[in-house]
Amino acid sequence: MTTDNRRKAEKSKAQAEESGESLVPLLNSAMVDKAERETTFLPSGHDTYITTIESVVDECNMKEAIAAVIRNKGVPGIDGITTEEIKKVMQEQWPEIKQDILDGKYRPSPVRRVEIPKPDGNGVRQLGIPTVMDRIIQQAIHQELVPVFDPTFSQYSFGFRPNRSAQQAVVQAHTYIQEGCEWVVDIDLEKFFDKVNHDMLMARVARRVKDKKILLLIRRFLQSGVMEDGLVKPTEEGTPQGGPLSPLLSNIMLDDFDRELEKRGLRFARYADDCNIYVKSEKAGKRVMEATVRYLTEKLKLKVNQQKSAVDNPWKRKFLGFTFTEGKEPNRIVVHESRVKRIKDKIRGITKRMRGSKLTESIRKQLMPITRGWANYFGLAGGRRVFEDLDMWIRRKIRDILWRQWKKPRTRYKRLVALGLKPHTARKVACSSKGPWKMAKTNGMHRAVSNGVIEAMGYTPMMDIIPARSQ
Repeated sequence: MTTDNRRKAEKSKAQAEESGESLVPLLNSAMVDKAERETTFLPSGHDTYITTIESVVDECNMKEAIAAVIRNKGVPGIDGITTEEIKKVMQEQWPEIKQDILDGKYRPSPVRRVEIPKPDGNGVRQLGIPTVMDRIIQQAIHQELVPVFDPTFSQYSFGFRPNRSAQQAVVQAHTYIQEGCEWVVDIDLEKFFDKVNHDMLMARVARRVKDKKILLLIRRFLQSGVMEDGLVKPTEEGTPQGGPLSPLLSNIMLDDFDRELEKRGLRFARYADDCNIYVKSEKAGKRVMEATVRYLTEKLKLKVNQQKSAVDNPWKRKFLGFTFTEGKEPNRIVVHESRVKRIKDKIRGITKRMRGSKLTESIRKQLMPITRGWANYFGLAGGRRVFEDLDMWIRRKIRDILWRQWKKPRTRYKRLVALGLKPHTARKVACSSKGPWKMAKTNGMHRAVSNGVIEAMGYTPMMDIIPARSQ
């Protein structure tokens, strides 16, 4: 921290203490010296935090950024440098890159275009993968800007924020339904991350960031271009998904929208570009939809997907993978059926690869990360039947794999006897002409490969993960 910045911070601190204002809470500091450097204030009569390009490239901030990018792993950018190689590259190149950043001369590399299929099968989602070096610099900027912007965001904005989650957004939506809001205005922004207007976004960043070199660096990241098929195409709009800075910039862009909804007294919950507004009648919903679409298109220059947006009952819509029950009983949060289908499709792909491998290792390394993550995310749901059914289905999949691996009747007979079946029963089961999937449901396979045996192989039922998560 420079002497001038330290003096400014001390002066701001004194002003804040005299006016009785409290310090803005720190959101992302992991070390004491980092915390001291990041402490920012809202001096009386001003709304500008002390944020400089020097604080972005500060050694402590950069070390934290490097650790975060390495921890997140990810694929290389257009230069092919991996997260495993970046430390050596930093040692060789960082002094020169740092000076270029301080002088306002640094130019990010174009991002690498990656297309991934959308979960619903409707098209692809385009990602822009920056180089690892650029991801580190973006992460360093992100760490400095979060304390600047996050305390001012709406309490009903839940996406990509410290100590906020999708589950909290769903709980907020559930609260509105319990209050009698049985209609939802479901807003879907079309290709939001690809359509953000750069000038409008930078104007909103500049409201609270006054260092022109930081603003210049952010704009250069936005306009760094995309490499496709060996050719670099300019980016005149959008914040490409794939970099650490993009989620924060999206929240900055949509903060005006949140404030407009609050000013109108509307009940809403937003997670990134997924926003639901809750009202008490269909007529009110249509009126809100019309006004909301007009604001987003005219004021923020964003496009609303009219086909996916709708005014409907909450239990007929999906919000962040969840939906709600209908009826006189208190509405419950439940998993949407599309998400059950999605995880089944994913597990089918995994179990096909598991057939020719060591099953216990595949369960631990391939299957469990998927099921554990799914259970932790959807554990909020009130109904437990979906988890019980999935556990039964997955265990049947494992029995199916075992039956396929045993192949010949002689091998099956030996395995079944070793697992505790009596010889005459094992012989009958081993010689069955049923296919693997049907055999996986038979009494003989259930007795031999019991739930306890499958758990001993490394599978932890989702029903056990959910209570452990809630404790």
